[in-house]
Amino acid sequence: MKSLRLFTIAFFALLVSARGDLTIVQKVDGAGGLHRITMKVKGDKARVEASPQVTTIIDAKTGAITNLMHEQKMIMTIPAEKAKAMAEMAKSFAKEEVPTQVTPKATGKKETISGYETEEYVSDSPKFHASYWVATKYPDYAKILDQMAILQNGAFANITKGMPNYHALPGMPLRTKIKIPDQPEITSTIESVSVAPLPDADFAAPAGYSEMKMPDFLNNKKAPTQP
Repeated sequence: MKSLRLFTIAFFALLVSARGDLTIVQKVDGAGGLHRITMKVKGDKARVEASPQVTTIIDAKTGAITNLMHEQKMIMTIPAEKAKAMAEMAKSFAKEEVPTQVTPKATGKKETISGYETEEYVSDSPKFHASYWVATKYPDYAKILDQMAILQNGAFANITKGMPNYHALPGMPLRTKIKIPDQPEITSTIESVSVAPLPDADFAAPAGYSEMKMPDFLNNKKAPTQP
């Protein structure tokens, strides 16, 4: 659950069918080194590729999560009710309650990123400090932010509770820095954005993959680990 909270900043109002498809490639620098993460959105579904080995498909309408393990050709599905229960369990281990919403505020600092002038916005809560470098003149940024917010409401509201509302930003967050107490800072920079149509197959399990039983986190007396 922690990985969802971190990378969906970076990510991420349920979508309606009228919204277009979206592909975002991000460079993420954190404790595990430098990675490139590709996020695809189509309708109510998101596909997150954080490594060549594992792909996560999220149904924001139902709340179900599907993990594809490519080397083993295995599928692990977390039904909506279990995903919600795991989120509630993770919250019970938190020492402090996260506020419902954190509104980013401008600092006045400016920087040019990928050819766009950006301004820094920050937000703080007991659980994290976030810094966003926002490009106010990025083309169609409002539509893109709608799609990036796929995980912030609906079935995933419990997981992303307290994360900043992207609609409060006056532009496209091209760089995001997240600092959680006692954890290394994570910096995410958007490298490319595409609104080209995506095939439905990108959001379904590939043929030839076998179902893997999900570990019973809920009967363990400890917080669930990252999938």
